[in-house]
Amino acid sequence: MNWDDTTNDAAEAADAAERLVGASADGEDQAVEAALRPKDLGEFIGQEKVREQLDLVLRAARARGATADHVLLSGAPGLGKTTLSMIIAAEMGAPIRITSGPAIQHAGDLAAILSSLQEGEVLFLDEIHRMSRPAEEMLYMAMEDFRVDVIVGKGPGATAIPLELPPFTLVGATTRAGLLPPPLRDRFGFTAHMEFYEPGELERVVHRSAQLLDVEIDPQGAAEIAGRSRGTPRIANRLLRRVRDYAQVKADGSITRDIAGAALAVYEVDERGLDRLDRAVLEALLKLFAGGPVGLSTLAVAVGEERETVEEVAEPFLVREGLLARTPRGRVATPAAWAHLGLVPPRQAGGKGQQDLFGA
Repeated sequence: MNWDDTTNDAAEAADAAERLVGASADGEDQAVEAALRPKDLGEFIGQEKVREQLDLVLRAARARGATADHVLLSGAPGLGKTTLSMIIAAEMGAPIRITSGPAIQHAGDLAAILSSLQEGEVLFLDEIHRMSRPAEEMLYMAMEDFRVDVIVGKGPGATAIPLELPPFTLVGATTRAGLLPPPLRDRFGFTAHMEFYEPGELERVVHRSAQLLDVEIDPQGAAEIAGRSRGTPRIANRLLRRVRDYAQVKADGSITRDIAGAALAVYEVDERGLDRLDRAVLEALLKLFAGGPVGLSTLAVAVGEERETVEEVAEPFLVREGLLARTPRGRVATPAAWAHLGLVPPRQAGGKGQQDLFGA
């Protein structure tokens, strides 16, 4: 594992542990998600193209009486990669084995898992890009030939013993598809990229989850939660649970737009889904540095966070929302950032701010 992986993992851990709008899942999220997950493609909301393509792949495999092609799912955390892997197993009527790249640090770890698979079983390998190189090279042969060579002994006397594997389907999931080596990517028969959800799709997710959680919610309340969920079903479900708690304590238990807005104000999630960290970054950039450009390290010091936390946790969403831009000269606030915080850019106030970047 390289240094970039280590710092990214630390940032993601902070994302899960401290942020209501973090896309990573902690123990509570995983337990609740298990109850809320759809069981088949018909129940799965969103990702229309991926669902249509995957449905064809699975139906064709069932018609042939064969195992499904290996599947690679890429995309940000919380979009449904694990859920789709379980649906693939359910649609194929096969058991599923779940593991992750960081758990496979030696070729022997992978060999032990592969040798215990049943015919047709689905192996879900999360964060596949973080698997060790020796295990990765073993996986090439396992995916293509359903065979692995187990090395017995060391040095000149080492012997490779071929081990035949039953046909299986590997479902790999990654948040960083670019880190996968081409030989591994090429061995997947079906590759799909998971997109962020539209607000209307998230409203359907919120309504479905509310029904499963036995929570009364009106369309306006669902829309309010969906609009603050950053395009991610996992965040929508987490916000729904927090709003449910507020509604039970402060109201009659039903969720309306006003209740949802008041609840999320308590948790410091604004109407665009920005939380305390996001707003701290924007406020420092606008108020202390006149909108930039400013270096990442300087911005992190101003916010009181680690450089990696600002870069890996806060910035991706701010960039995606068009509130912040990364330039060769440093981080720069966009006009939308000034408008969102209700501030006047220095140029309009008679100062010398970012005219060269956003105006004549």
